[in-house]
Amino acid sequence: MSLSRFLVVLLSGALFGFGLAVSTMVQPEVVLSFLRFQDFGLMLVMGGAVLVTLLAYRLVPRWLGRSVQGDSFQQHSSTWNHDTAVGAALFGVGWGLCGVCPGPAIAGLGVGNWSLLWALAGIALGALVQGWRAK
Repeated sequence: MSLSRFLVVLLSGALFGFGLAVSTMVQPEVVLSFLRFQDFGLMLVMGGAVLVTLLAYRLVPRWLGRSVQGDSFQQHSSTWNHDTAVGAALFGVGWGLCGVCPGPAIAGLGVGNWSLLWALAGIALGALVQGWRAK
């Protein structure tokens, strides 16, 4: 990986983590209160993220033609199958039980929320088991 690509990835990840921290998505208590329909602040955050992503995926390839690093944009075709549905359901149940998903868990470590290491250990264990099962 070239230095410029590394710096773009690092800056993008830092910006994403900063956004998660500012939006308080790195606090499982806030996420759980959102999932219990007690706090709708994260609805604005998630709605804004969906809107920005939708616009970026549709408009940026037309405007730029090539990515910042010079690679061409490609369509990713995906299909739903039983494994995808089961994985999505397990992810949703895990998120609902502990209020943590991988991105905010990693970003939460950056703000000193060390108890998220338990959630990350569970995420890693789940990924390991899925990898064994897939073989």
